[in-house]
Amino acid sequence: MENKEVTEPEMKGWLYKWTNYIKGYQKRWFVLSNGLLSYYRTQAEMAHTCRGTISLHGAAIHCEDSCNFIISNVSNGGTQTFHLKTPNEIERQRWITALELAKAKAIRALDSEEDGYDEEEEPDKGDIQAVISTLNAKLEDLQTCHDLIAKHASTLHRSLADLENTESTQEVTAKVKQVNERATLFRITSTAMIKACADYRDLVQTHGRKWQRMFQHEREQRSRLEQMVEQLARQHSHLEQEAKQHEVNKQLSKKDSLTGDHKIALPHQAASIQSSDDEFEDAADDFGSHFTVAVPTNHKRSGSNVSQTSEGRDKLPNESDSSNEEDNSEMIGVIAHKPSKQKRARDGEAGNGDSPPSFSAEMTHKPGKSARKRRTTIPDKPNYPLNLWSIMKNSIGKELTKIPVPVNFSEPLSMLQRLTEDFEYSYLLDRAAECDDPCEQMCYVAAFTVSAYATTSQRSGKPFNPLLGETYECDRRDDYGWRVISEQVSHHPPMVAQHCEGDAGWECYQEFTMSSKFRGKYLQVIPLGISHLHFPKTGNHFTWRKVTTTVHNIIVGRLWVDQHGDMEITNHKTGDKCNLKYVPYSYFSRDVLRKVTGCVTDPMGQVRWVLMGTWDSKMECCKVLNSNTSVKGKPVIETGPPRLLWKANPVPEDGEKIYNFSQLAIELNEPEEGVAPTDSRLRPDQRLMEEGKWDEANDEKVRLEEKQRAVRRKREAEAEAAAEEGVEYTGHQPIWFRKDHDPYTSQYVHIYTGEYWTAREKQDWSRCPDIF
Repeated sequence: MENKEVTEPEMKGWLYKWTNYIKGYQKRWFVLSNGLLSYYRTQAEMAHTCRGTISLHGAAIHCEDSCNFIISNVSNGGTQTFHLKTPNEIERQRWITALELAKAKAIRALDSEEDGYDEEEEPDKGDIQAVISTLNAKLEDLQTCHDLIAKHASTLHRSLADLENTESTQEVTAKVKQVNERATLFRITSTAMIKACADYRDLVQTHGRKWQRMFQHEREQRSRLEQMVEQLARQHSHLEQEAKQHEVNKQLSKKDSLTGDHKIALPHQAASIQSSDDEFEDAADDFGSHFTVAVPTNHKRSGSNVSQTSEGRDKLPNESDSSNEEDNSEMIGVIAHKPSKQKRARDGEAGNGDSPPSFSAEMTHKPGKSARKRRTTIPDKPNYPLNLWSIMKNSIGKELTKIPVPVNFSEPLSMLQRLTEDFEYSYLLDRAAECDDPCEQMCYVAAFTVSAYATTSQRSGKPFNPLLGETYECDRRDDYGWRVISEQVSHHPPMVAQHCEGDAGWECYQEFTMSSKFRGKYLQVIPLGISHLHFPKTGNHFTWRKVTTTVHNIIVGRLWVDQHGDMEITNHKTGDKCNLKYVPYSYFSRDVLRKVTGCVTDPMGQVRWVLMGTWDSKMECCKVLNSNTSVKGKPVIETGPPRLLWKANPVPEDGEKIYNFSQLAIELNEPEEGVAPTDSRLRPDQRLMEEGKWDEANDEKVRLEEKQRAVRRKREAEAEAAAEEGVEYTGHQPIWFRKDHDPYTSQYVHIYTGEYWTAREKQDWSRCPDIF
């Protein structure tokens, strides 16, 4: 790769920056250069200490008033925000203009670099052959010129020799004329030779630079692959050793069972889990009919459900990043009373004898009968053999949205439609709306957040990336009791705004964006947006952030998906919280696969409910009876019997043939009249893929992406021209959402304007752009 030139700062000066540790603004020296905005305490610190840097690529710049503006970036694995203040409005506009110009340049530079890689990584054999043929033709021209120069040089040499031997003036005149003719021919031939050499040199230099970058990129990719293979080899060796130890332990266990000795030498991690479980199982025997489960009990965080950044001293209290993977919780045993056999026979295995009135024994919910007859299946998935690794090997380290993946590895749904699937089990929100107890309501909300992952265990297909301005509506008030509108509101970074309203008295909205990296053997997606749920009846307002999704076995084996991390759900009105722990998969763990555990706490930190289950099957809850119990010196929570909250719907028969879609997913892309011209149902490449025409779908996908790039380049050029002239430029603006201040997270998010369904009734789509 060519080294980037160090350029002079595009702008520098003093600004006031909000600092969290003094709850106010402090003067800082800012430098804008190469698409990065950095700040220092003083100008002298520029040589050695940078206090913070934010990348303008993918950053959002928002003006609060005449002097204050905000820069935030959510595309680098977390939310990074600068709250800045200028002395006057003129200075603010000067900085905004410079920042917008630098952002346009950064986006264009990065995209051109990646587009160049896309072209260079997989050169077409026909193009290479054409270049070689052209070079051969140029060489033949050079050889011809060389032969002509040699011929004319020999003739000119003879003419000059004859001229020297001529004595007669008349003959000299004739010989001079002949020499001039020979010299003219030599000059013409030499000029042709020089031109042919220049053409050959230019051609070689042009393709040489291109191939040099390509070879450098291949060298870097090879280095990454070698490191990855070496790491896989070490892991394989470690797994073999662990497997041998596991086999030895099994043999010891069988031997000890015969002799009455039950001590098992397991690996350290498994041993700790085993010993902990054994202690609680012994305690369960002491109490009678009980069973045990461990739940995370991290109740020390306060305020918003989003964590503070590592640079908390220079951030606002509610700023956040995606570091929700950090495990700050402790594991506490739970002894839950099992109902008696007579009670189970009377109430059924789900049991609802001691449950609150709002808990129903019938938890497998079916939506109401729709007035419209909807389709029950989609065309079968074609069997197109394709090597995923051959495509993904050149994308190690890239963002997921930057990887050019053909439709062969996608599913015929857009991300807008995929997010709509979160409301498949909306009956949980309907029941939550009926609850008067906020802690009980929290149980239903927690089960709803878990149910959004129910179908992901069997679906590894990548949804289509929405185009900028693409929308999706889904009106299911006749059967599910809700309607939703979603829009792709940003391209850098990719961001979806969604709003859903339920007839039962709830409102749910979110701004979904993510950070994603492909690491060779796995692909990791870290959601960064925050989901909101509001109940107008009680005024309870809940927020949470989704957990990390990892797709494994990219290199070899069957693709499989795992959800892991910690989720904190906060009721901003009452202060109640729910901490859910999605347990990551472990080869040697004896835990239930896809396990989710958690607890609901009141504002005082007291555990009121305990939750347990799996994110692909069901969730149960237990009401806490006694939280002051201890067993063998360890704290234990005693609860009532478990009650079923949610159970996943079965997948349709022959699910693999239809991308393992649920019934709701099958219906999402069904053609519908009267939708906006930007609706995902009208996207041609997605429709062709659903119909099984994958080759045509790939061609159409390339056309749509190139059309979007052309629009983006035009918009960036206009923004750059406006910035150079000092004129404020209004770029792409969402149609059905507007950016506004969120009082719960103290950030600017996209809020629904409330105009879409009115426009649909009037069929007024005059504001919709032509994106397809």
